[in-house]
Amino acid sequence: MSLKTITPALVSLDAGAVGDKSDVIRALAARVVAEGRADDTDALYRDAWAREQKDETGLPGGIAIPHAKSPSVTVPTLAFARLQPGVDFGAPDGPADLVFLIAAPADAAEAHLAVLSKLARSLMTEEFTAGLRAAKSPEDVVALVDEAIGEGEPKPAAAAEPVTAAASGPADADAALRIDGRPARIVAVTSCATGIAHTFMAADALTAAGTKNGVALTVEPQGSSGYQAIPQSIIDDADAVIFANDVDVREEARFAGKPVVRSTVKRGIEQPDQLIAEAVAVAGDPNGARVTASGSASTASPAATLSWGANLKRILLTGVSYMIPFVAGGGLLIAISFLPFLGGYGIALAHGSSGMNNAVYTLTHYAIWNLPPEGLGYYLGAIAFEIGSVSLGFLVPALSGYIAFAIADRPGIAPGFVAGAIAVFMNAGFLGGLIGGLLAGYAAWLIGRPAVPRWLRGLMPVVIIPLGASIIASGLMLLILGAPIAWLMTQLTAFLNGLSGAGAIFLGVILGLMMCFDLGGPVNKVAYAFAVAGLAAQTDASFHIMAAVMVAGMVPPLGMALASTVLYRRGFTQVERENGAAAWLLGLSFISEGAIPFAAADPLRVIPANLAGGAVAGALAMAFGVGSRAPHGGIFVFFAIDPVWGFLVALAAGTLVTAVLVVGLKRFAAPRVAKPAPAEAEQPVPATVAA
Repeated sequence: MSLKTITPALVSLDAGAVGDKSDVIRALAARVVAEGRADDTDALYRDAWAREQKDETGLPGGIAIPHAKSPSVTVPTLAFARLQPGVDFGAPDGPADLVFLIAAPADAAEAHLAVLSKLARSLMTEEFTAGLRAAKSPEDVVALVDEAIGEGEPKPAAAAEPVTAAASGPADADAALRIDGRPARIVAVTSCATGIAHTFMAADALTAAGTKNGVALTVEPQGSSGYQAIPQSIIDDADAVIFANDVDVREEARFAGKPVVRSTVKRGIEQPDQLIAEAVAVAGDPNGARVTASGSASTASPAATLSWGANLKRILLTGVSYMIPFVAGGGLLIAISFLPFLGGYGIALAHGSSGMNNAVYTLTHYAIWNLPPEGLGYYLGAIAFEIGSVSLGFLVPALSGYIAFAIADRPGIAPGFVAGAIAVFMNAGFLGGLIGGLLAGYAAWLIGRPAVPRWLRGLMPVVIIPLGASIIASGLMLLILGAPIAWLMTQLTAFLNGLSGAGAIFLGVILGLMMCFDLGGPVNKVAYAFAVAGLAAQTDASFHIMAAVMVAGMVPPLGMALASTVLYRRGFTQVERENGAAAWLLGLSFISEGAIPFAAADPLRVIPANLAGGAVAGALAMAFGVGSRAPHGGIFVFFAIDPVWGFLVALAAGTLVTAVLVVGLKRFAAPRVAKPAPAEAEQPVPATVAA
């Protein structure tokens, strides 16, 4: 039998002064750990606090619902505190006296997430909150919550269904909320970062407000347990759309052409009446915002909630992330074709048409062993080289296409690919693809902005937007931009190919520092994207850059693993030692993020040690002339690295520098940020929140 979501031991009633909301969250996290439902108080607290920092969880009516999905949680859990006096969680009407910590495993099943969502919806009812305030014992609270979430009566997990508020009659409806003499018809979508609490509370608040105001309102909560789409017929008949979201709306193009109001999910909880009034107003405004065929608001810039720099970073990294599989598959196939028992390195120049003119069904038993000039191994190597070369040929078009996709959604893909292909045709390389993708994406977005008649909407994303954006972006590339970009790429390639000695070593140091600075963050991604994009050139310089980037990125997790599991175990907590054991494999696989737990706990000592080791590894890789034809894989793609001994020496040296330096800093520098002993890792529950 599965464990219940809440037990009396997870309930604290009428605690006195508890400090601030950070203290409350930590105390409730400690209760969850004390009950064996999570394995690390600090980790659960950090995840819940990080969610709180993004958006405060205080709600009207004296309620707060700090929540998180956390790898430290093993059982979906609710912990509850009734506070006297209340604590400020950021609600507009004052402190919260009813606080639920919702703790879900990072990989929680849909059924568990649905149970936690039921609690959030119950908190919107006055009867439930009044019962919590009147409860005499923890057992009373557990009984109330069990009834609210249906504990003990499990039902199959199901996607959240749309919620419809019935329109009131003409006598009840506010005249300002009527359109053409009838109640306004509105559809809404709610979603939050975790998809557990705010998503459903906003849905219920909007539904209740719709009923109160005499509006026909249908809400689609897009939660972690899935969602059931509003029928397209209801969307087509709607006068306006409300998007109350903290994350992207899924399948937003369904609402193309509709007047739209966009807000945070929390405003959907706190100000549902105002959102409905705004939706009715925009429905009657011919110049109001509209959802375009590409799924963006017509009066807002792409990803309007982000700054210009953050949005550009998001766009470029989207393109890189979709491009990498082409590089990985193609680069590894070419590397495989270079194996000695297949084609060897010479196959790149000598394979000719061996791979194309000898299909399997044309080979006889005699011919298999007498294929010119090297036999079966050479034939298979030629096949691998051909497939790899063709795959790499998609690198620039894929980069360009998915940059455009990040700007204009699906209508941007085709013009982006075309612009990227034009960049290849003009020898403008990855820089041309990058610029072509931006041009195609913004052209597609601009073409999709105007509201069009319903009969034309279906043609917009499949004909009009791709055609117009392709003409604009590719025309600009061919007529104006392609030639100067091609010249610039030629100069850059010549510069990189000419680097040797101190110049190459200095480049290795810079790349090593970038890879180890933020461990998967923007700086790390810039260095990695630069290396991966360069692989399309298939030059020695591009291989050297890729090797320096990969070896430097492997150093932080391996350095932390060596320090925490071998050199200085007592200087790390039990949790850190466990992370260190896992970091061995992560580091060998070139997953820099394996060092993040160490950097988060002790940044002032871990990050400098990582930087030093990464700089050493990158410099040595360049000094030894190490090249990598594979963009990822770490030590497991050794066959794509040459010379392997140089790669291993650089990796070992960087790892040793990082490990020794972090040990020295921990032993002789100022006290660390996190507590050094396993016994101190969990803080006791403050007495004021104890049962």
